[in-house]
Amino acid sequence: MIIVTGATGFIGSAIVWQLNQNGRKDIICVDTVPPSAREGILRKRDYQKFLDKNELLEFLKTNPKIDWIVHMGACSSTTEMNVDYLRENNTEYTQKLFEWCRNNNTRFIYASSGACYGEGELGFDDQTDPDLLKPLNPYGDSKVNFDRWVLKEKEFPPLWMGLRFFNVYGPNEYFKKDMSSVVFKAYRQINVNGSLKLFRSHNPDYKDGEQLRDFVYVKDITRWIEEIINGKGHSGIFNMGFGKARTWLDLARNVFGNMGKEMMIDWIDVPEDIRPRYQYFTEAKMDRFLSMGFHQPQWSLEDGIKDYISYLDKDDPFL
Repeated sequence: MIIVTGATGFIGSAIVWQLNQNGRKDIICVDTVPPSAREGILRKRDYQKFLDKNELLEFLKTNPKIDWIVHMGACSSTTEMNVDYLRENNTEYTQKLFEWCRNNNTRFIYASSGACYGEGELGFDDQTDPDLLKPLNPYGDSKVNFDRWVLKEKEFPPLWMGLRFFNVYGPNEYFKKDMSSVVFKAYRQINVNGSLKLFRSHNPDYKDGEQLRDFVYVKDITRWIEEIINGKGHSGIFNMGFGKARTWLDLARNVFGNMGKEMMIDWIDVPEDIRPRYQYFTEAKMDRFLSMGFHQPQWSLEDGIKDYISYLDKDDPFL
């Protein structure tokens, strides 16, 4: 039996899709938002039961025979300023699930975040001591605080892995609103206006549109997680990105090209309230993760955007 939290969210629902592709249906889906409130997100999926997040801990008291908890549920808003909410929802709830897995011999995967690295002044190496990292927002703090806590523990589940996702994009992200990927936002803006809004640079080291991000397609993420469930890897905190930074203009060219449109960019200023926390470069160091025998990332930015737009062009865009 596998429990997937955040199952009506982006990556969680994609993990359920990946498990189904390989015949796994022994899945308990958990989230704060029921499938009925997000039409389409789990409609094509096979799973045994849906639980509200607040029901999960009680359910676990009477169902100790769980093989995996794949914990993707969290507040993922990088603009959320309620520190108490983030601590309770992202840090303390993850601690409770970790402790349950430790006490019940259950393997545990949880979503950390590339936001832990802040400006990247120490690089993007998953072996860097989390105590040295300085996230740029309370969301990043809530994620790195769990990483710090877990590395100080003395006893662990039989296997546990924290996954620091970088800029993930792909099908099923449609309910993320402001936190959805620029690929999705671009597709919608281009359809409506014929143009795309991009932030101009306020850093003299980067020209407009040449800010760099590590974009990783969700199908690489879900395949890696499936490989973990099938026995690869060992315990620890690991990056999950493509491993090669690309520019916003690279992304824009590919979206416009796959839509058969001429590229038109409307340059806008980074809002002053987030300008001090704006990242100009992210690039996951992937060597340590891939050295455990995992497949190389297979979805380049070009291939990922092409595949993604093939979903967005459908009446039913869900995995």
